[in-house]
Parts: sequence; structure tokens; C-alpha cells
Amino acid sequence: MIAKTREFFDDVKLELEKVTWPTRKETVGTTWVVVFIVVLISFYLGACDLVLARLLRFILG
Repeated sequence: MIAKTREFFDDVKLELEKVTWPTRKETVGTTWVVVFIVVLISFYLGACDLVLARLLRFILG
């Protein structure tokens, strides 16, 4: 059991060495893209909610 566990962690370490990790600049850049898209979608959904709420209020009186 201990030998299999050790082998597993050795394999994990080997696989992690194959990963191409992003640079700090790439990470910061993609983070800003994600933040921008989240803000954009938030405004869009907020506008949709506002329009639908007013439409329902108009229909229901």
C-alpha cells in the first residue's frame, strides 16, 4: 500500500513537471479579461432584469 502511494505521488510529480505554467504577465492579462467580461455580463443581466421588471409591472398594473 505504501509503495503504491509513493508511486502515485512520484507519477504526479512527473506529470506536474510536464505542465507549461503561464507567466505572471499572462496570468494578470487573462485575469483582467475575465474581470472585464464578468462586469460586462453583469451590466447586461442587470439591464435585462430592469427591463423585464418594468414590463411586468406595466402588464400587471
